[in-house]
Amino acid sequence: MDYPAQIDELLDGMAKPPGSLGLLEKHLKKLLLAWGTGLTEISPHHLIFAADNGVVEEGVAAYPAVITCLQARNMAEGRATISSFCRCQGIPYTVVDVGVDSAEPVGLNRKAAQGTRNFTREPAMSKSEYAFVQAAAESLVRELVADRGCNLLSFGEMGIGNTTTSSAVLHALTGAEVEFVVGYGASAPGLEVLKRKRNAIARGMELHKDDLATPHDMLRCLGGFDLAAMCAAMRECARLKTPFVIDGFISAVAYACAVRIDERVKHYAIPSHLSKEPGMVYALLTGGIVAEEVPIRANMALGEGTGAVLMVGLLRLMAEAARNVARLSDFELGVPEPQPLTAAR
Repeated sequence: MDYPAQIDELLDGMAKPPGSLGLLEKHLKKLLLAWGTGLTEISPHHLIFAADNGVVEEGVAAYPAVITCLQARNMAEGRATISSFCRCQGIPYTVVDVGVDSAEPVGLNRKAAQGTRNFTREPAMSKSEYAFVQAAAESLVRELVADRGCNLLSFGEMGIGNTTTSSAVLHALTGAEVEFVVGYGASAPGLEVLKRKRNAIARGMELHKDDLATPHDMLRCLGGFDLAAMCAAMRECARLKTPFVIDGFISAVAYACAVRIDERVKHYAIPSHLSKEPGMVYALLTGGIVAEEVPIRANMALGEGTGAVLMVGLLRLMAEAARNVARLSDFELGVPEPQPLTAAR
């Protein structure tokens, strides 16, 4: 029996109707296929990439840029929502400063610069900054997998303005109309913020239109350090045959870029929740994941990886069930005798 067939036998042989746990079975199977070693203990780690974005100068965010630093510090000190989510589930996490606008690093120092530049005026990052943040993310993944024995990673982010950078990159990557991929982000619903975001993206596209030949170019010219780091981390996961969990819109765009660069990435990616950002479906679909494959519908838009760690918890639950639930083969079921038909009176 080949390995995929062994996984099917494991799941279908549980004492339940085959397929009755739906997407939980589907994604546990993807996890096991990625491992290629059978059902072992899940050893997760959650990475949160924090960075500021120069495009906030264009009024595309409802909150001041300083919130990036303040909230990243809350995460590192264990006082943010993601901190509670991880602590409750026993999931270790690391806040990685890849570009927070602060003199001192917040969390693990992998700072490429104190924020990107305003992409409506110049490329968001230099080639050396882009190379640095990619290498930093790849190295961190290698350390977690090879040195610490982690076999499932999940990703989150923190950065005021990063729904604008993500929408810009997704627009450049897919050609999807700006109106279909730009949402409110953390801002309260209102036309003014949408107009500003759309306008900033249009100007950025016009400025860089001759320099967007590859996903690398799009990330460097229009993206953020958090996006670039996640994209590189996902590609390194694929290289190391380590599955990872996608969070919301920002990480979904990073995933779309990663798949365009390296098709292998799609075999290791597990979706978690469907963000309320309109570009979420487009980003996942670009990486071969349809909305119906996403397990959690909670209308979330916090970021930080909150949806991703919920999915890690669901995968752990499903793995525990697959390991301990009785087998159908344990039951002694006779074949029911056919009953004679009785004529109706």
